[in-house]
Amino acid sequence: MVGTELTDIRESRWCAPGRLLTGWLRYGVVGLGHGLSQIFFQTNILTGALILAAFVTQDWRMAVLVVLGAGASSVGGRLVGIPVADIRTGAQGFCGALVGAATFAVLGGQWASYPIAVGGGLLCTPVTWALVWVLGTGPLKQFGLPSTTAPFCLVATVVLVSTMGLHTHPPLGVVESNTQAFFESLLTNISQVVLVDSIWGGALILIGLFIAHWKVGVAAIIGSGVGSLCALAMNASLQMTANGLSGYSGVLTAIAFATVFLKGRWEPWMFAVAGSAVTAVLTLVMDRIPGPTYTWPYILTTWLGLILIYLVPQLRRR
Repeated sequence: MVGTELTDIRESRWCAPGRLLTGWLRYGVVGLGHGLSQIFFQTNILTGALILAAFVTQDWRMAVLVVLGAGASSVGGRLVGIPVADIRTGAQGFCGALVGAATFAVLGGQWASYPIAVGGGLLCTPVTWALVWVLGTGPLKQFGLPSTTAPFCLVATVVLVSTMGLHTHPPLGVVESNTQAFFESLLTNISQVVLVDSIWGGALILIGLFIAHWKVGVAAIIGSGVGSLCALAMNASLQMTANGLSGYSGVLTAIAFATVFLKGRWEPWMFAVAGSAVTAVLTLVMDRIPGPTYTWPYILTTWLGLILIYLVPQLRRR
């Protein structure tokens, strides 16, 4: 175990500096890989590596910002006493990684992006602590609601609002038909979970999800397909649909209910389909409200679903 190795290395009075550095590098690589895969609820280094490769399909500078954000968030967690084991599983780094991606999405690769990604990653630590406290106290405690990607949404909004003068606006591609929009969106919905607009990026992530577990890959396809069909049925913009901006949150919702939060044979898949549809509607509603949407549709749908699971005795939570 990398965490044990680091403890042994650190406590040895005679350890070579090279061995200490190697231990920390291995620890950092494992934490980064797990952190990236945790965006999709997984703890798999190969999945994380493919997600990192998906960022490179967009721009190598985006990948750098993601690494910086994840690293800063993990360091911040360690500074406030979060156990090494939790950081090693990626539980502390995934929101910071998304903040790094969001920084590139609004600022591109300009010089200011790098310190902002680091600062945003560090900010994820107190924001996560505050959300965990809110969700774990008072009347909400009984439902066991996770903070999930809400810290990322809050911190990314701060980054977005505080850097208005530095924003870049990359153009969307031209889409000519519903068929083209639907089939492109099956993969771009998956890539847009991490703010990447790339069919190839979506394919890499999907491969990584199937490597983690076949159910995760199938759930991602279901969430993507349902989200796109709902978007097209509700006359969403073809460009927005094709670029994955109308259906990405449904990917996370489907994975959450099908593989993470709900027990049963058919119930998890029923919730995955229904939740993806609800998420698609919420996405289109929130797109009409001023302000960033990020993954709020997935978060709100998942919280409502978990409350429903708690209230219905026939449903069993993992």
